[in-house]
Amino acid sequence: MQNGTLLAALDLGSNSFRLEIGRLDHGQIHRTEYLKETVRQGNGLDENRNLSAEAMQRGWDCLARFAERLAGFERHQVRAVATQTLREARNRDEFLSRAHEILGFPIDVIPGREEARLIYQGVARLLPQSAERRLVVDIGGRSTEMILGQAYDAKVMESFRVGSVAWSMKYFPNGQFTRDAFRIAEIAAKAVLDEALNAYRRDTWDVAYGSSGTVGAVADILHAAGWPQNLIKREGLDWISERLLKAQSVDKLRIEGMKDDRKLVIGGGISVLRAVFDLLGIDEMHAADGALRHGVLYDLLARGQEDTDLRSVSVQRMASRFDVDTLQAQRVAQLACSLFAQMQVKNGLPITEVARLQRKLNWAGYLHEIGCQISHSYYHKHGAYILDHADAPGFALSELHRLSQLVLGHRGKLRKLEWDFSDAAFTQQLLALRLATILCHARREPDVSGLHLALDPTKPGQFLLSTRAGWSQTYPQSAHLLREEVLAWQKTPCSLLLSES
Repeated sequence: MQNGTLLAALDLGSNSFRLEIGRLDHGQIHRTEYLKETVRQGNGLDENRNLSAEAMQRGWDCLARFAERLAGFERHQVRAVATQTLREARNRDEFLSRAHEILGFPIDVIPGREEARLIYQGVARLLPQSAERRLVVDIGGRSTEMILGQAYDAKVMESFRVGSVAWSMKYFPNGQFTRDAFRIAEIAAKAVLDEALNAYRRDTWDVAYGSSGTVGAVADILHAAGWPQNLIKREGLDWISERLLKAQSVDKLRIEGMKDDRKLVIGGGISVLRAVFDLLGIDEMHAADGALRHGVLYDLLARGQEDTDLRSVSVQRMASRFDVDTLQAQRVAQLACSLFAQMQVKNGLPITEVARLQRKLNWAGYLHEIGCQISHSYYHKHGAYILDHADAPGFALSELHRLSQLVLGHRGKLRKLEWDFSDAAFTQQLLALRLATILCHARREPDVSGLHLALDPTKPGQFLLSTRAGWSQTYPQSAHLLREEVLAWQKTPCSLLLSES
């Protein structure tokens, strides 16, 4: 990206939605605008983990306002990520479909460990470089992330389902502050966070940093009361706890430095923060300027470049972990990408979009046999399951699911897929991958001279695969498999035709 390029990151959190816009300047991103709205989507999850209509509408209304500010931005300049509330919500697709329409950009629901990685990147990028070993803690609305790292390298990452909104709703439901409520809330938080004791023990880090919501709010309150700026100590947490107990309820709470939108979730936030301090032996924590949205901005610089895209590294690691036949994976991936490119000659897609889709198809080709490590029978189903449940740094949940569907669909019946064949890009990727695996069935370089795959511009969803004269006689097994493929596509809204000339 060129210097001066504007980049935008949206963080759809459980308590607040945030928009950060920055300008690229020689590898650094300098803020030009920051917007935050308290949406409280985390409050809108019912007992069945469905978002209420009101919670969805609050989110859509906020995104409509953000969309107005993002007018004129290109897709590669913007990334929106969603966290724990939308990870949990069973009806998230309903929210996301409308949200995408309103915002004009896709929204990635990211796994907990990916959220932790991006948080660390955001914090590290805005800190002076040093050799110190860092513990970074981010207490959000419905999850808490913990990371151990050094410089820009996040080494240990975890996400726990405990947060300020969830704990306030559960243990302070009427906004009442009592010693028993705080005691029970802290015990419950420690029960969830207890597994962090070994990985984040006191001898594994030098300095503790806190990011975003709860930590920022607590630091502001303490500074307004005369404590050092951006520093939280145990005695400071005790002081705030006593102020809450003295007020007895949210309605009566008056503390300088506390914003109104924090009052409803301060009880849960303080409980979780005290639990973190006690469990990990923290005496003091520095409030960091960086947060998830900053990590997303810097991650945008790396995404899309094969040599810097962390997703490519994750694909290589998974292939190695599941002992993939590297030569076969490369053959299938390269041929699939070549076939996909042939279909785009008259398709009118921008070059950048074609390259983006090819890169993801290449990953699917590289991983199409990872399920063989479990069992050769139905290995495509095992591979799809692995991808749907993998922790793969750099990937959003939707990206992993799309990969899983390509792997699941690269062989066998097509009706098993959880995908809409009106998605032309996915359909073309899937066809290219299926044809590549057929043509590489002998596990050697296929003879594809004279072979061409094209779209029928007059009939959407119709594909024509042409071969040179005599090809089917030279390769009768491949020709038989291709005829079977024609039959498979007849059971979908699309069709595949064969032509030999």
